[in-house]
Amino acid sequence: MAQDEDPSIKHFQELVSEVADPTSIQIRANALVARLKALNRNANATTRSCKQATTEARHDMDQTHLGLQNLLYEKRHLEKEIDKCRQFASIYQDVPLYSLTEFKIMAPPEARSDDVLQNPHQLMLNRLSFELVERQRLDQRRKELTAQKEELLKQSKLKLATVESVKTQIESLMKAAADIQKKVDELVPALPPSTATTPAPPS
Repeated sequence: MAQDEDPSIKHFQELVSEVADPTSIQIRANALVARLKALNRNANATTRSCKQATTEARHDMDQTHLGLQNLLYEKRHLEKEIDKCRQFASIYQDVPLYSLTEFKIMAPPEARSDDVLQNPHQLMLNRLSFELVERQRLDQRRKELTAQKEELLKQSKLKLATVESVKTQIESLMKAAADIQKKVDELVPALPPSTATTPAPPS
């Protein structure tokens, strides 16, 4: 089945095939030219619209591709960071902790519940927290005992100084007493030994 011909082409064919007066031909030619210009404008507008749509689609596709590349880069970066974290040797691995048995006995009930014991990560966090609290408590106790020790040493030094002072005073008194005794001996001659007389019996 033949396709329908464009009306403009049909008009041109009629102009060629028919013999008409120049005025009629001019009018019809002007109408056809106007029609061609309109069709050309529509074609240009359609072309621009298609180009704009193509540009927008390409822009969206580029943005989507760029976003995908960014996501892939971020994914690789996160995977590397995860590997680093898994290979990281934390200091907590070298910190001596209370044994798990001691932790179960000494830690508060909420820190050693069944849910916590079933979660290795949370269990380790609770053990570290408990270790920190215990070390702070023991450190505070150490400071208190150190303060008591310093106070006892201070009192001991004071008592020792007092004893030394008393000892010095006693030695001074003993020396003074010896000097006085010597002077007394020099001033008071020694008494001769007394002769005992036996009374005569009565006649």
